[in-house]
Amino acid sequence: MTTAVSNVFHRDCPARMVLDHVGSRWGVLILTALRERSHRFSELHATIDGISEKMLSQTLTTMRRDGLVTRHVDPAVPPKVHYELTDFGRGLAEHMHNLVRWIGANAEHVVTAQQKYDAQEPPARQ
Repeated sequence: MTTAVSNVFHRDCPARMVLDHVGSRWGVLILTALRERSHRFSELHATIDGISEKMLSQTLTTMRRDGLVTRHVDPAVPPKVHYELTDFGRGLAEHMHNLVRWIGANAEHVVTAQQKYDAQEPPARQ
């Protein structure tokens, strides 16, 4: 397989697809949740408030396909399935964790800036 130089600013760059997968709200939260340990599907669903089971399933499938997450089935009755990051995914999750920490630390500042902007700007015409 030949590796091309990525230019995410170009619309045909394959890295854009990767950015779509890992840069989505759900992708970031799943990667961050799996950063510390593996989780069962129901644990992830409970941890990530607001994600539907369908979206969680779709995002996990995409991340498995991308080589970021693995799915393990424990031979028990009933079978227990858990998800964890691959080494590849763990490297990405560290960066996402820093992003989530920055957002958490600065969300109040962003909300204040939005309120200030909204108070100064007339509503946009449609």
